[in-house]
Amino acid sequence: MSLEVTQILLNAQSVDDGIRKLAEENLKQFQDQNLPAFLISLSHELANNEKPIESRRLAGLILKNCLDAKEAHRKAELVQGWRSLEASVKTQIKEFLLQTLNSPARDAGHTSGQVIAKIAGIELKHGEWPQLIKVLLANAEGSQPAHLRQSTLETLGFVCEEVSSDSLAQDEVNSILTAVVQGMNSNSPEDGGGDVRLAATRALYNALDFAQTNFDNDMERDYIMSVVCGATISPDVRIRLAAFECLVSISSTYYGKLRPYMQEIFTITARAVREDEEPVALQAVEFWSSICDEEIDILEMFGDDFDGDSEEAPCFHFIRQALPSLVPMLLETLLKQEEDLDQDEEAWNLAMAGGTCLGLVARTVGDDVVPLVMPFVEENISKPDWRCREAATYAFGSILEGPSAEKVSPLVSLALGFMLNAMKDQNNHVKDTTAWTLSRIFEFLHGSSVQTPIVTQSNLPLIVSVLLESMKDVPNVAEKVCGALYFLAQGYEDAPMSSSPLSPFFQNIVQSLLSAAHREDAVDSKLRTSAYETLNEVVRCSTEETTPIVMQLVPVILMKLNETLEVPKLSSEGSEKQNELQALLCGCLQVIIQKLGALESTKYGVLQYADQTMNTFLRIFSSRSATVHEEAMLAIGALAYAVGVEFGKYMQEFYRYLEMGLQNFEEYQVCAITIGVVGDVCRALDDKVLPYCDGIMTQLLKDLSSDQLHRSVKPSIFSCFGDIALAIGEHFEKYLGYAMPMLQRAAELSVHSADQEDELIEYTNQLRNGILEAYSGIFQGFKNSSKKELLLHYASHILQFLESIYQDKDRDDVVTKAAIGVLGDLADTLGANAAPLLRRSVFYKDFINDCLLSDDPRIQETAEWVKQIMSQVLSG
Repeated sequence: MSLEVTQILLNAQSVDDGIRKLAEENLKQFQDQNLPAFLISLSHELANNEKPIESRRLAGLILKNCLDAKEAHRKAELVQGWRSLEASVKTQIKEFLLQTLNSPARDAGHTSGQVIAKIAGIELKHGEWPQLIKVLLANAEGSQPAHLRQSTLETLGFVCEEVSSDSLAQDEVNSILTAVVQGMNSNSPEDGGGDVRLAATRALYNALDFAQTNFDNDMERDYIMSVVCGATISPDVRIRLAAFECLVSISSTYYGKLRPYMQEIFTITARAVREDEEPVALQAVEFWSSICDEEIDILEMFGDDFDGDSEEAPCFHFIRQALPSLVPMLLETLLKQEEDLDQDEEAWNLAMAGGTCLGLVARTVGDDVVPLVMPFVEENISKPDWRCREAATYAFGSILEGPSAEKVSPLVSLALGFMLNAMKDQNNHVKDTTAWTLSRIFEFLHGSSVQTPIVTQSNLPLIVSVLLESMKDVPNVAEKVCGALYFLAQGYEDAPMSSSPLSPFFQNIVQSLLSAAHREDAVDSKLRTSAYETLNEVVRCSTEETTPIVMQLVPVILMKLNETLEVPKLSSEGSEKQNELQALLCGCLQVIIQKLGALESTKYGVLQYADQTMNTFLRIFSSRSATVHEEAMLAIGALAYAVGVEFGKYMQEFYRYLEMGLQNFEEYQVCAITIGVVGDVCRALDDKVLPYCDGIMTQLLKDLSSDQLHRSVKPSIFSCFGDIALAIGEHFEKYLGYAMPMLQRAAELSVHSADQEDELIEYTNQLRNGILEAYSGIFQGFKNSSKKELLLHYASHILQFLESIYQDKDRDDVVTKAAIGVLGDLADTLGANAAPLLRRSVFYKDFINDCLLSDDPRIQETAEWVKQIMSQVLSG
């Protein structure tokens, strides 16, 4: 069945467009017409040592892509395609793949291992390919050739990465770990120059999730830890790096088992941080960051009441115990900056890793970190070497979150003037870090909840003056300054509506941010984005006093947005930057519209530009950028809410874009946002939305039936049913026969999702909330209608659904409030007709009583209302 595909595969990599496209078409045609022969041909090509490595490599890549895809629906199709192949075809392909592991060509063995793992991911959970692990373990034995051992150990790692833990029996896991650990101990000259040991170490990283039973056994755990720690001092830097990656994974997966090894691990990590190459040193620091993450989570969940001897919340306080040695080690890393680092790049180096870890240490131990860091700050903050000044500033900024305000506020009060002055430092690195530290000061120590304010009436003018002047600095400094201004403004969000301490500076702040956003050098940095995000926050925190300035922004931003639409055709890079600017401008308009539209006294600032604004948004939709569409849609939603029923005049032209958004399965975020905008339009137009409801409901029902649409969108579709029903009332009758069965099926699905992982529990809660919002909107829409008895047919099922929610302890507060609310809506709408059903129900009284005892006042309030409604209905 195998066909000669070598030349086609080589042609598919040709630099000649014509040759390449023809080859790609030939491959696609072969795949579509005869999938079994296609897959066998590719696997035969991959296994044939006489073929060019280029054709073999591509054959393996195509094979892998025939088994897996990022999109869930596409992956499901590919899995089904593989499972439907005849057993003899699958056997032939697997034999070729296993044969390829013994190929002297490393690339071929590597690619084959990936394909084997994809098949294992499909088959092992169904009890298929039972001999795979035995074959691989035999290949990994010490007597086998080094290249076979290497590719096999690599394959075992890929398999562990691909399959779930319940796909392998414990004896298989034990055998895999034994083979891997033996491979890590391989030091013979025949092991391929360390390649076998490296493959084994990387395989262990993927196998760690399976090793719970082994880590519970003291002897086995000691052996594994000994081998991993031994690999951290291998002469091969690749093996040292892989070993530290294993340690990082162990720190989070088996935190509770680490106490016997921490002294040795500290010695190993400290040596790596101080002496090893940067990639290894970075992983050594990452180990301590990971330990911090674990302890922060435990302490946030349980507080300080539990120590390592408690089985309920074992916090061993490793960071607190290591503080005297750990903090000096991290402070050393801060002095290892890179002189020529381009600060606009997403670079990650040892100094950054050390500062990040120091920040996590501060969050883990709080006040105890301050006396260990401040001497370093005081010693280095004024030294001639910029590295010392920057490191001192970075250290100071890193410890501002975690310690109490009482501990750090006096230090910050003393340092603030110095920091503001340091914004004039000669070195850009120092200014960059100083601006970042100022933003941390304003984020954590400024605002209505802070008892001892750092920002006062007396120092605010100087702070604003320095920030606005520094916004003219080089882009990376100006970007950090925008961040500082963002948190400075946010600290005043609870200021009285009439006035804010920032009001006298508002005009200058807005002007400076607009100037920064449109500097020529803002295009190639994050400055433009940061400036607009800060402008949005400044507008959100504005007061009545500064409303006229916010109103003046509308035509300014509209003009800039229209300018982007007049630009002649750009290169792909230029077009991308233009789309980014359009998205920022649409986002800014959305914030301004929301701010002005929130009050009757300021709404006219939106209304006078509504036509012009809507026309500009409609022009935006001719762009193909998903990001711009998202932001424009969100802004239109805000405009609809502000304009109200008058938004109807835009609907005829806007509807086609609304429909396009609802049909956008691929860019599902656009689809989700469009559904939200449908809700905004319904609230704005009420029953005036009726002429468009047939088209909208048809598309929403199609979306629900589609396997291609991302599941996260579906809860919002159900919620949208409620918005539509609430807007059009009894006219929703024509959709009941379609919408209610959909809701019922989704409700049943959510009931069957008990005892699931956290991610699925979260999704189930979102799904239930969407269903409940639909039911609530439908009941309220029919409340004053003569047709409300139509809903009686569905009441019994809805009560069963509410009871299943009541019985589920994984429900969150949002679902609880929505569920008790729907119980009230059902009784309120159906009245006496619901009484017999409610009398037969045994759960609702307990549900109401539980909600009355809730810690959430909103749940209590809703339950009080439901109790009154029930009393009226049942006493009638």
